[in-house]
Amino acid sequence: MAAALSPERLSVADTGLLVIDVQEKLLPKIDEPERLVRNIAFLIDACKLLNVPAWVTEQYPKGLGPTVPELAKRLPAERPDKVAFSSCAIASLVDGFHRAGRPNILVAGMETHVCVMQTVLDLIALSFRVFVAVDAVGCRYPIDHETALRRMEMAGAVPVTSEMAVFELTRVAGTSVFKEISRLVQERMKAIA
Repeated sequence: MAAALSPERLSVADTGLLVIDVQEKLLPKIDEPERLVRNIAFLIDACKLLNVPAWVTEQYPKGLGPTVPELAKRLPAERPDKVAFSSCAIASLVDGFHRAGRPNILVAGMETHVCVMQTVLDLIALSFRVFVAVDAVGCRYPIDHETALRRMEMAGAVPVTSEMAVFELTRVAGTSVFKEISRLVQERMKAIA
């Protein structure tokens, strides 16, 4: 008999990916923008292979532009826009998590200390279990990034890295999905080198 999985673990059956506001006009101002986009793309691609649904938001696209093309081509066409910083202001987004049976939300995007943090705090208040991919969130200044990560963790968010989350969702080696995930990991490593 297999051991029960910890409720602390991410699972493909109950996790959703939320990509927050990675938009053209703000991205160039973000600390290490290439790293951010690479890690978010990795998460999106892996989640697609694992059948983990993704949602995306855009903050005031008229002013900040659309989602960056490298991510937009990987994400659903439905990209609700908002002026509130928290993505939870979009009722259809929160309803979508509930309808899809996704109590665990893996969060990526920007900016860490504004839209990401406010969304995470609101998701926690709505009784979601939130996992923040610390290498797939970013902002303009490292001090804001680090402080927001600490605050989210203190509020109950679980810090993970992109690769940690992907392997946790994958669970086992030796499958055809694992081989595809391994290929993504190798491609990401080459991009870093």
